[in-house]
Amino acid sequence: MKDETRRARYLRIRDQIAELIAKTDDPVAHRATAAAVLHHKLPGVSWTGFYMLKNGDLVVDAYQGPAACLVLARHTGVCWAGIDRGETVVVPDVHAFPGHIPCDAGSRSEIVVPVRGADGRPIGVLDLDSHEPDHFDDIDREGCESVVRLLETRWFGR
Repeated sequence: MKDETRRARYLRIRDQIAELIAKTDDPVAHRATAAAVLHHKLPGVSWTGFYMLKNGDLVVDAYQGPAACLVLARHTGVCWAGIDRGETVVVPDVHAFPGHIPCDAGSRSEIVVPVRGADGRPIGVLDLDSHEPDHFDDIDREGCESVVRLLETRWFGR
């Protein structure tokens, strides 16, 4: 698929999520809606969801896909890398990522985008997995970051 087509898809996805989440102020409903729309509109994605920080733990939140790890080992794996680095992490081969947590044995690649709180510090992550190696790239990074920025703006007005 052409890059322009993929970028346009992310714009449509973001716009659809914006329209849907306008109906409530509930952040959990927003995350559930974003996970569902991304999961069903992005080909090749095997798991889509959020992990949120709760009492120092990264705990599964709204998601689509097979059963997930409920609590991720602290400061280990791709999701924690997104939190600890404070930046999006794109992993072409999860098996080559130090400390990868294999919640789904079929997962081969992953992208994690930090979700920031009102003070700008990470409060969770948007996490997408694929059974295909090297599935995510800069277009996915930009698109997923735009969805997370939409949610942050809705929640914190920035």
